[in-house]
Amino acid sequence: MFLALLSVSAFIAYNYYQKIFKAVVDIVNEEKEFFVYSDWDRENLIHALLKEGIIQDRENFIWVSDQKKFNVPKGGKYLIKRGMSNNDLVNMFRSGMQSPISLTFNSIRTDKDLASRIGAQLECDSLSLIQLIQSNEIASKYGFNTHTFLSMFIPNTYEFYWNTSAEEFLKRMATEYKRYWNEERKQKARNIGLSQSEVAILASIVQAEQMMHPDERPRVAGLYINRLKKGMRLQSDPTLVYALGDFTINRVLNKHKAIDSPFNTYIYTGLPPAPINLPELSSLEAVLDFEKHDYLYMCAKADFSSYHNFSKSLSQHNVYANAYRRELNRRKIMR
Repeated sequence: MFLALLSVSAFIAYNYYQKIFKAVVDIVNEEKEFFVYSDWDRENLIHALLKEGIIQDRENFIWVSDQKKFNVPKGGKYLIKRGMSNNDLVNMFRSGMQSPISLTFNSIRTDKDLASRIGAQLECDSLSLIQLIQSNEIASKYGFNTHTFLSMFIPNTYEFYWNTSAEEFLKRMATEYKRYWNEERKQKARNIGLSQSEVAILASIVQAEQMMHPDERPRVAGLYINRLKKGMRLQSDPTLVYALGDFTINRVLNKHKAIDSPFNTYIYTGLPPAPINLPELSSLEAVLDFEKHDYLYMCAKADFSSYHNFSKSLSQHNVYANAYRRELNRRKIMR
């Protein structure tokens, strides 16, 4: 009788052990990414685990969850490993032991571009982010207006948790902005006579003028700083393209220069009211450490190397400009 009871007890104990600690994850690869949305309950989680083939036995997972009083998973990106047990899974989703992601954004022109890029990498949707970026109240909270707010977002690669909210994203970007703008960089900006936002605006123009060769950006920055100091209009083609909103334009024509926009630097003196893109770190540094020279004019080289010819006089600039126009015509680039 005793042996029979012992045998039954051993069977029950083994059965419980199997439910709790047996390896249930039998995926093709060693690891698999799995996303849990913040508004999921346990039923949503189980449905997704079954659908993606991470577990096969629904009842056993529910039983283990009940024993551990697990009902609501924590949102995030999780790394599922082959050989994990129901116990491992429940512990992971209950504690929120998620894996961070590397979030990257660059080549951003507008606030909508930024919101779309971030929304594609984090759980927060692009609509909630764009509403915050375009809010006067939120911009003011961080010390900006809606024109300059974009200068707070410095392109780079950052580590985030996938379930970061739009509000949390802004807070992190504000922290990174303050980290970048240390006292040394603030002093460099003051020496130039620019605010931090103005540095970003100028850097965005420098970047748009020289997309291919960052090594030339300090020279481009020096040219525009010379123009600002002399009260000359910047006459930057990329600002016209931004004003027109047509980024397919390859050749700026006189008709484009007639647009009445604060971004038309052929009409208005000084910097435009906002960045025309999100300048990279190299572009910001190009402005802060601009090359000192006497150049006032620049024109793309006719060899289409993406480098520029720089001039101190308008007459020399016209020589370069005419050569470049001839090459545009030869290549039949008319717009």
